[in-house]
Amino acid sequence: MPRLLVFQHVAAEPLGTLDRLIRRRGHRIRFANFERQPDFEPNVDRYRGLVVLGGPMNVEDQARRPHLKTELRAIERMLEQGKPVLGICLGAQLLAHVLGAPVRRHHEPEIGWYPLRTTDAGRSDPVLAPLGETSPVFQWHRYSFEVPHDATHLARTEGCEHQAFRYGDNAYGFQFHLEMDEALIERWLRNPAYREELAELGGLDPSRSDVDTIRHHTRAHIAGMQARADAVFNQFLDLVGRPQRRITLPSREWV
Repeated sequence: MPRLLVFQHVAAEPLGTLDRLIRRRGHRIRFANFERQPDFEPNVDRYRGLVVLGGPMNVEDQARRPHLKTELRAIERMLEQGKPVLGICLGAQLLAHVLGAPVRRHHEPEIGWYPLRTTDAGRSDPVLAPLGETSPVFQWHRYSFEVPHDATHLARTEGCEHQAFRYGDNAYGFQFHLEMDEALIERWLRNPAYREELAELGGLDPSRSDVDTIRHHTRAHIAGMQARADAVFNQFLDLVGRPQRRITLPSREWV
C-alpha cells in the first residue's frame, strides 16, 4: 500500500477533497503537521509521493519558522528521487523556491473566485488538462512565484501570470486551491485570522473579495470546480508508484 507524505502548516488548511481521493485509491497518508510538531524531521525515503499544503507563512519566514528549511530539503530529496510532488499555494511557492525561482509579495492579492486560463501546454498537460481552457478557481494568496527555469508554464489569471507549473514529469505547483469544498471555504470565512486578513486588505475588489460575494460565487462555482479538481487530482495520483527518472538539482543552502 503506497504511503504519501503530506506537509500541513495550519489546521485551517487541510487536504480537503484530496483526502478522500487519496484514501479511495488505497494510499496511506502520513501527515507532518508543522503547527503541532515544528521540529519534525520526516524521512522522505519511506514515501512514494509528497503533497505540500498552503499556510499563512511565506518562504521568506525561514528564520522564524525553521521547519520551512526542513520542508525545502524534503522537497529537494523527493525531486531527486523522481517521486511525485504537488505543491498548493504556499506549497507551490516552496517548490518554486527549491527550483531556484523567486517568490515575492504579489502586487495585488487574489482572494475569492477568479477565472483561470490554461496555456497551450496546460490544455494538453496530463494532469491539468481537465480544467479546460478557462475555469473558475478559488484563490487566497498575497505572494506568488515565478515559473522556475526548465519548468513548463501551465496557467494564469488576468492579474497573476504564474498560476501553475510542471517540473519534469511529476512535480506540480498550483497557486490556486482546487481542494476546497463549500464547508472549507465557509470555515475560512468564519476564521478570525482570515477575517482579519480580509479587513487588512480593505482595498480588494468587492466584486470578488467581499464575504457575501465569495459565498455567492462559491454556490455558483463549487460543484463545477470539484468535478474538475477530482479529475486533476486523480491524474496526479496516477503518477504515484510509476517509475520516474531521478534528477540532480543544483546544490543550494536554504536561506
